[in-house]
Amino acid sequence: MKKGFPMSKVYHLDHIHILSRDPEAAARYYRKMFDAKVIESVGPDGSPRIDLELDGITLFIFRVGPEEKLPDSPIDRYVGLDHFGLRVDDLDRVAAELKRRGAEFAMEPKTLRAGLKIAFLRAPENVRIELLERS
Repeated sequence: MKKGFPMSKVYHLDHIHILSRDPEAAARYYRKMFDAKVIESVGPDGSPRIDLELDGITLFIFRVGPEEKLPDSPIDRYVGLDHFGLRVDDLDRVAAELKRRGAEFAMEPKTLRAGLKIAFLRAPENVRIELLERS
């Protein structure tokens, strides 16, 4: 690495892993809600895996067994990834469309402060997705 090279220019988001007991249902959700492109793939161990492309973000959906613990609810806090956020231009319009598609909101659109409005969705297996509008 060149001396003085800004570290923020080194890192680029590559993917997000989602653990699911039903990867096919999870993939259908992301396709239905966000028009994500579903890509059949193979995991590192050779097992089938479902990948998604969501506006340049790659989501890997891995199957987990019933013995593996998942959060009990979307408001449970635990150590690790809490949620991922998707920035939108018009949160009220996006929220209305997602509701039309059947999305369940854990928190309706809310202005937190001037220039920031957020909402949270409940995705399969209690994955939390934040939608945010910055102005």
